[in-house]
Amino acid sequence: MKTCAIVILNYNGEEMLKTFLPSVCMHSIYDVWVIDNASTDDSIDFLDVNFPQVKQIKLEENFGYAGGYNQGLSKLQGQYEYYLLLNSDVEVTADWDSLLIDWMRDHKAYAALQPKILSWKEKDTFDYAGAGGGFLDAYGYPYCRGRIWDNIEKDVGDYDDVIDVDWASGACMVVNATVFHELSGFDSDFFAHMEEIDLCWRMRKSGWKIGYNGFSKVYHLGGATLDRASPKKMYLNIRNSLSMIYKNEPSARFFRIFVVKSLLEHLAAMSFVSEGKKEFSSAVLDAYRDFKVKKKTIEKFVPNSEVRVEVPRKGKVTLVFWNWKVLGKKSFSEL
Repeated sequence: MKTCAIVILNYNGEEMLKTFLPSVCMHSIYDVWVIDNASTDDSIDFLDVNFPQVKQIKLEENFGYAGGYNQGLSKLQGQYEYYLLLNSDVEVTADWDSLLIDWMRDHKAYAALQPKILSWKEKDTFDYAGAGGGFLDAYGYPYCRGRIWDNIEKDVGDYDDVIDVDWASGACMVVNATVFHELSGFDSDFFAHMEEIDLCWRMRKSGWKIGYNGFSKVYHLGGATLDRASPKKMYLNIRNSLSMIYKNEPSARFFRIFVVKSLLEHLAAMSFVSEGKKEFSSAVLDAYRDFKVKKKTIEKFVPNSEVRVEVPRKGKVTLVFWNWKVLGKKSFSEL
C-alpha cells in the first residue's frame, strides 16, 4: 500500500488547474490525482497535454463535492494509507504534503488534519475556509482561529502551532483512508458545503481526533465554484447544517438547538427582506422547508460499539454569532 494520494476534485476548472496545479506538481512528493466531475470544458484535454503525470478518474456526471469525492475515492480504496484532499484553487508551498503526512504517521490517534490556510489574494491574511483551525459552538455554528463569522484576521504567527480542533477544512485536509471508507465518506446528500464538518464530527464520535498543523501552509482562492456570499451557498449551509446536527446530536438536544437556530435564521430572513435581498430570505426559508422534507430519511449516526470513547468538542463558545454581532468580539483571542 502506498502512503498518500493527493486528490483534487475538478468540475469545469480548466482555468483553476492552469493557475494552481503547477505549484502542486512542483512542491509535492506524493501521487497527484484529479477526479473529474464530468466537466464540459477542456479540463481533461489540458491535463492530457500539460500534466500527463497526473492520474485521472473520470466520473460520468457531476456528483458535487461530497459525491464526487466518494465516487472517485472508492476507486482508490485499499491503495493508499492517506488521502490529501485539495481544492483545485489552492496554491501549495514547499514541504506542505510531507509535513502533514509525516505528522499523521507519527500520531495514529488522528483521522484528519489541516494546514494553515491563507488567502491567495492577500497572502498575509487568513482564508475564510478553515483559517487557523476550525471549531463548533454549542449550536453547531462553525468558526475558526483567524476567522470569526465574516471578520478575517491577518497572519501574525499566532497560529504557528499544532492543536486539536473540531473539524478540518475541505479546502485542504488529510484523511485516514481506512477511516474515511469505514464511515462511508462524505454525506452525498449534502452535495456541497458542511460535508467535511459532518465527516469530522462522525470521526470524533467514533473516537478519532482532528488536528491542525500550522507549520504547513497553503493559499486558497476561495469562491471558485460558488461565491460564499451567494444565496445558493447560504441555502446549502443552512440545510446541511440542520442535517448534520440532527444526525449527530441526541433528539432532545437537537430540538433545543433547532429552536434557537430557527429563531435566529428566520429573523435574518426578515432582515434580508427589509434590505431588499429577497433572494437571501428565500434561501433561508427554502433551506428549512427542504430540511423538514429530508429529515424523514436522515439516519442518526451511531458509531461502532467497539470504537474508542467520543472525542469531545474543543470549541468553548456557546453562540459565536452573539459574541460577534452583539458583544463585538471580532477575533478569536477575544472569545
